[in-house]
Amino acid sequence: MTEAVAGCTAMLRAALDRDWSAVRAGRLEWDCHATAVHVADDLIAYAANLAGRAQDDYVPFELTLDEGTGNAGLLHVIETTGALLAAAVRTAPAQARGFHPYPFRSADAEGFAAMGVAEVLLHTHDMAEGLGIPYEPPAELVVSLLACLFPHVQPGPAPWPTLLWATGRGELPGRAPVTEWRWSNNLVIPAGRLTLTGLRPAAAQDLRLGGDGGFTWIEGGPYQGTRDAAGMQLKAYEAGVHRPEFNVFVLVRAQDGRAVGGMGFHGAPDEEGCVEIGYDLAEAARGQGYATEALRALSQWALARDDVRTLIAKIDLDNAPSRAVVTRAGFRLVAEDDKLVTYELRG
Repeated sequence: MTEAVAGCTAMLRAALDRDWSAVRAGRLEWDCHATAVHVADDLIAYAANLAGRAQDDYVPFELTLDEGTGNAGLLHVIETTGALLAAAVRTAPAQARGFHPYPFRSADAEGFAAMGVAEVLLHTHDMAEGLGIPYEPPAELVVSLLACLFPHVQPGPAPWPTLLWATGRGELPGRAPVTEWRWSNNLVIPAGRLTLTGLRPAAAQDLRLGGDGGFTWIEGGPYQGTRDAAGMQLKAYEAGVHRPEFNVFVLVRAQDGRAVGGMGFHGAPDEEGCVEIGYDLAEAARGQGYATEALRALSQWALARDDVRTLIAKIDLDNAPSRAVVTRAGFRLVAEDDKLVTYELRG
């Protein structure tokens, strides 16, 4: 956040003596002054929603500049609101979430930080385009932003042109123009004693490489199956076929915030609305009903969708505990061979 805001104010400082109200901000309908105010307003709104744990709407206030505030004062406002969002992100508990309208009506600290960075980078581009000033943010910052908020977008050969294309601000060879777009925060599904927390591509990569994915795990976690599933998700993201709602989820225990296992989909539903589901738990978490609770919650969420009609789970023939989990969650046995059994749950 600090780096993004510094780049924004450095660009605007080069045009401090210009009338920002007289210059349109790139392809936007706003002028550069209105766009700069919008950036500051978003930053403070994100900070408020995260710090205040807003649940159903934005905290009810609006940023208003004092009459007569000039360009230098507006830059100070952007720097200050950026610092407030950075502080809110830095001090938020790991599981804290606040309201944001799309796509899943909430975001965590990482999501609010990324949304703030997105507002700054994209609108700095708009203002720079209108003012005729060159601007390009650090590539590493854009890569992180794409992986956090645009998991449905296949990474391109260069991150900044990819982000501009993904937000309707530029062209990318071999890809159709973007006319409508939304970013995507990770999905979180409550499940009794657990929270199913959607895995972002960066966290998936860390898990695949042997890290913790940013989660605090109980002893023995994460299990290898979770790492393998994270690798599958990462491949889908890199291929541009990942759908964030059909994600890998980390099962986080509500009482202490520790991760106990993983659960998720083996891709998006097929043309008949069928999608495979899989899961595992760290050994220390087994035998306590966690997998059943999580599977019931995820199954209910999936089957409430229009594009899902059937869930299937394929289990090793001799894995009696896992077979008991799907049975308790309402799945029924539909096929069996000498290695695997297949269970099914229909909506």
